[in-house]
Amino acid sequence: MKLTNMHKYTVVLFTLLLLSPPLYADSHGGADYQDLNPRVLEAINRGLEWMKTQQEDSGLFRDHPGITGLAVTAFLRHPHNQYAEADNPFIQKALKVLLATQQPDGGIYNVEMQPALPNYNTSVSLMALSSTKNPEYDTAIAKAQNFIKSLQVTDESEVYFGGIGYGSRESVHDLSNMSFAIQALKESGSDDPAVWDKAVKFLERCQNRSETNDQDWAGDDGGFIYAPDGESKAGDHRSYASMTYAGLLSFIYADVDKDDPRVQGAVDWITKHFTVEENYGMEMQGLYYNYHTMAKALKTYGESTIVDAKGVSHDWYKELAEKLIDEQTPDGFWVNESSRWMERDPVLVTAYAVIALATAYPE
Repeated sequence: MKLTNMHKYTVVLFTLLLLSPPLYADSHGGADYQDLNPRVLEAINRGLEWMKTQQEDSGLFRDHPGITGLAVTAFLRHPHNQYAEADNPFIQKALKVLLATQQPDGGIYNVEMQPALPNYNTSVSLMALSSTKNPEYDTAIAKAQNFIKSLQVTDESEVYFGGIGYGSRESVHDLSNMSFAIQALKESGSDDPAVWDKAVKFLERCQNRSETNDQDWAGDDGGFIYAPDGESKAGDHRSYASMTYAGLLSFIYADVDKDDPRVQGAVDWITKHFTVEENYGMEMQGLYYNYHTMAKALKTYGESTIVDAKGVSHDWYKELAEKLIDEQTPDGFWVNESSRWMERDPVLVTAYAVIALATAYPE
């Protein structure tokens, strides 16, 4: 039977659609990923297998609730749910200890540990508890959420208005702590517009964007620094990568639209300085925190590729995954030679690396 011209056109078009590669790779698909995905999964598995051996008899990792919370979160976010709480007594043990450290104020931290870092410890513990999807923890989760919210600066005359700091240092309110708090609240299901509105003002004051930042130090590159008072760990109010990813993620989690100029300002900075070789602006300092925050921010932003200032297109997850696979030690852990922010601790760094890999692992 002869095909009509229309039928011929339909067959040809359908064949082309089947054979052509996708124009947009949000799903991280294609031949490259057929090779990459198994290697990423192997890296995740090796990292978690090593990390499991580091749990102490008490149930904690490094005798630290914050590191324990981050480690448990890494286990619970395994792409194939291999470490579900119900099937893993060591996870249950760690969570039990975290719950035992919950204070009357709802925070999850060790009052005998100095500095206590109540916000950081509570935030990562909250991420761990909420990652279980276990309704038995609903009361503890609600208490932790309320504790974090109670730390927010509500005095509009303060430069730190809307911020959340360490919780044990009254004068310190920074974007790193703020970002952990926002992540913990959002990922545990707390979507409070009043909290987000105040948080956005704090975020604006950490961004080098004079149109929306009312502080005298503000520049116009769209990147982020450490704190609204102008403090930058990179010096001289300079934007740097880890804080810019933290700012981007925090804006989106606080319900700022993806196309908002403040979000696009951060994205513009990232496209101009994208790299997986360093924490841009800080060299190797905070490198794995940067990887962790990069993966969460870019996954949440929703674009699979970044086109840099030279017009080069980067599949950011592929480049990040290849870098982490390359940096993994034969024993399965990761470690940063730069010790700042505790990144010579392989448990902390391995948790960061695993979460980064798992966050955007192709479904």
